[in-house]
Amino acid sequence: MNNIIKIFQNLTNIQKVLVLIILATIFYGFSTSIAYSLFSKVSFTSQTKTSTSGASVPAPASVVMEDPNEPKTESCPLNGSLHTKRAKDSWDQRRPLAVMIENHSEARPQSGLSSADVVYEAVAEGGITRFMGLFYCNLSDIQVGPVRSARTYFVDWLSEYNALYAHVGGANTPGPADALGQIIKYDIKDLNQFSIGFPVYWRDYQRLGHPVATEHTMYSTTQKLWEVGSKRGWTATDSAGIKWDVKFTPWKFAKDEKGGGTTSKITVNFWESQPEYAVEWNYDSASNTYKRKNGGAAHMDLDNNMQLSPKSVVIQFEKEANANDGYPGNVHLLYGTIGSGKALFFQNGTVVEGKWNKSSRLARSKYVDSAGKEIEFDKGQIWIQTVPEGSKVSY
Repeated sequence: MNNIIKIFQNLTNIQKVLVLIILATIFYGFSTSIAYSLFSKVSFTSQTKTSTSGASVPAPASVVMEDPNEPKTESCPLNGSLHTKRAKDSWDQRRPLAVMIENHSEARPQSGLSSADVVYEAVAEGGITRFMGLFYCNLSDIQVGPVRSARTYFVDWLSEYNALYAHVGGANTPGPADALGQIIKYDIKDLNQFSIGFPVYWRDYQRLGHPVATEHTMYSTTQKLWEVGSKRGWTATDSAGIKWDVKFTPWKFAKDEKGGGTTSKITVNFWESQPEYAVEWNYDSASNTYKRKNGGAAHMDLDNNMQLSPKSVVIQFEKEANANDGYPGNVHLLYGTIGSGKALFFQNGTVVEGKWNKSSRLARSKYVDSAGKEIEFDKGQIWIQTVPEGSKVSY
């Protein structure tokens, strides 16, 4: 110790200052690590649960559960599914929530998609698809993830619902694909993870039981996201007292399910060069649903081990183009979300050829058959896949 002191005393003043700075930096880093470790242990001991992957994640908030003995008389405005009066009283206090969920092959299975009222799917970049789940009528506190970044065409679709928008950043290069700029311009009720952070959002590196890349780890829950929206004044009504659904027109829903059709297998290609993202739907007559496969494997929900099985599947064809916004690799895409185009409607084991129509960003998408009659959907989850014009769909 004495030798160290002598060496220090023989240093020049500048050298002494540099040594003190280095020592202070080392001490700060060490003390911060210890403090974070202790805080994490305390926090997670009192406020965590164990996920299906065995990792510790923030516990969900209290939720309203439907009484199985109470009659289901109330129709969900998003997909027509029937719920209890108590459920309706709860969802009437909030607005729809849109969550971006990724579909990289290394991120499957995801959490929460089986519980969404409506799911939108389109290519995000490089032939890799992405989902936007719309949540509104399911009252469970649904764990959702991995949450990923925003894209301009999803902003167009969520605008129909005046929904909260949960995502992690997004395309922000100036130009037509500037999703983050459009979120500000359109006054979207934004729940960007960059502005919220932990514990509403957290990373679960062991969600699949093994380490995954950081971009496959971001999680949240529907209740936590709705709570943030409420704190920001975005409940069922906005600060001006205008209810979210003042201009919302629900789709039409069939009174009775028919079932029994013979169109049993549907294959959908987004990009021929990316077979891992090809989708296969297999009609299950017993449940009158469509069992989803992705990249040749059954597509499951991580948290309940259920195969994704919507009541209705919509395939809509739209013009796909590169944004040409100067972003490296020109990977940002655009879809012709405004206008009209060909669509295929699968439900009850049958297929109907028709069209999609959307007159503006805020306008509700309308779906009609070849005679112009509006499609009536079965009550239950609706899955809408947007594929490039010319994509191969067989059934």
